Amino acid sequence: MTDTTTDPIVSVGWLVDRLDDARRDDPSLRVLEVDIDPSNYDLGHIPGTSKVDWKTDLQDSTTFDVPTEAAFEELVGEFGITPESTVILYGDMRNWFAAHAYWLFTYYGHADVRLLDGGRDFWEECDAPFTTDIAEFTPQSYTVAGRRAEIRADRPDVMDALDRETTLVDVRTPEEYRGEILAPPGWNEGVQRGGHIPGARNIPWNQVVEDTGCFRPEDELREIYGEHGIDEGEDVITYCRIGERSALTWFVLHELLGYESVRNYYGSWVEWGNTVGAPIEKGQRASIKREQKR
Repeated sequence: MTDTTTDPIVSVGWLVDRLDDARRDDPSLRVLEVDIDPSNYDLGHIPGTSKVDWKTDLQDSTTFDVPTEAAFEELVGEFGITPESTVILYGDMRNWFAAHAYWLFTYYGHADVRLLDGGRDFWEECDAPFTTDIAEFTPQSYTVAGRRAEIRADRPDVMDALDRETTLVDVRTPEEYRGEILAPPGWNEGVQRGGHIPGARNIPWNQVVEDTGCFRPEDELREIYGEHGIDEGEDVITYCRIGERSALTWFVLHELLGYESVRNYYGSWVEWGNTVGAPIEKGQRASIKREQKR
């Protein structure tokens, strides 16, 4: 990626060259770590980084929805972020929740937000600097410019999609998709029924990243979705268990590949699988090539 404010990802080298800027009490550049396990931050983090706890910071515990505009404004303002800031996000597990945070920043209209390619693990693999010093910045005033509703799908949108030419992409593991398990091992299941939304295509999230956690080259990414019959220009809705893994797939399709109409289903299978009357399928769906022959 070139060094411009429009690139959705930055490299380890890009950020290493700007660590002095990240440490400064200057809102032009801010770095946030968003881990599945927030305690990772306390063991060491990129200098100048602030800690985001996805459970308390990135959702409203009362409504099980995204944070309200007021809560989001207060959160990012406390991190020393302004609407003009360049915000770099990274985390563990190949940027699972960092991508979710990226989607949330985009949903609330932040102009310049990016992911660190490879996330926390690749940064450490590159022997790039870590510190245990806690970053402190002057709080800033932050006002949401407006919501980008076109990148979010809710349950009525998905129900409507069943009768339209909308592609549903289930990014969970094949075992979750088939209904054999309700959640990845060690995770709270939070849902009563297993299976998938009718017609959804199973393209697990981890297919888009290499073993290093970095994104695969663009031609490989296009091939992955092309093999499933998903072309640029289609209307696509991504989903997983609650919407965090699917945010990574949304990022690939919308931000890296330039698909214009891609929405992330916030609530995902936890909502759908617990909804009375919402239809489900179990087992493995027929392949696209097989369907085309029928």
